[in-house]
Amino acid sequence: MELEKLTDLFPKVYFNIGIRYLLAAGLAFLLFYVIFRKRFLIKRIQATFPRTADYWRDLLYSLLTVFFFTIIALLTFFVLKPYTLLYDSLSDKTVWYWLLTVIPMFFIHDFYFYWAHRLMHHPALFKRVHKVHHLSTNPSPWTAYAFHPLEAFIEAAIILILAFTVPTHAFIIMLFMIFQIIYNVYGHLGYELFPKGFNKTRIGRYVNTSVAHNQHHARFHGNYGLYTLIWDRLFGTVRDDYDQSFEQATGKK
Repeated sequence: MELEKLTDLFPKVYFNIGIRYLLAAGLAFLLFYVIFRKRFLIKRIQATFPRTADYWRDLLYSLLTVFFFTIIALLTFFVLKPYTLLYDSLSDKTVWYWLLTVIPMFFIHDFYFYWAHRLMHHPALFKRVHKVHHLSTNPSPWTAYAFHPLEAFIEAAIILILAFTVPTHAFIIMLFMIFQIIYNVYGHLGYELFPKGFNKTRIGRYVNTSVAHNQHHARFHGNYGLYTLIWDRLFGTVRDDYDQSFEQATGKK
């Protein structure tokens, strides 16, 4: 594709990705931090709230992250599309087929994020790159995309990876990325939405909750997962105090 066409597409793609992020994070912030702030206090994980400066810093970094997601999206769906496994038309397969392709996407992303995230905690990378995300020891919805440019590129690379590993359609990847940002916002919400005892159920043991990721921001180590705690449990990186913290956050009256 010609550079001129990519340049013309950039604002549109940036807007589409950016508006999804702003809607997901903005709506969560409006509900939990403004309108129903007092009503939801019982679900608050940390007693204090971030500073206003933290919100603005995270928002600005997030808008920069959207830039890198836009670059990767253009590269994947336009420049490199002939070399990917992406189908040209949704009519090529049934609805059930497209839905089933979400399953491998889910686990590929979860596995990729776990190891990329864990690698970011290597001392050589943490201070230079991942520390930006950890400036928010008390995260908010705006923290979801608050990354250093290099980390933003690594996070966005999942779009390219999925296109080369899963025979699906660009529209399905787009829908999956909407799910990704919604769950990402929940992980940084600062409130726990799952009920008391959920962390010890058969399914709940493997779900990455807001408490789990909040602990990661506050303590810096352990609980590296995105959607699940499967890899954390498999590789022994679930924090020892996770269950206790979950009970404290959900046991308030």
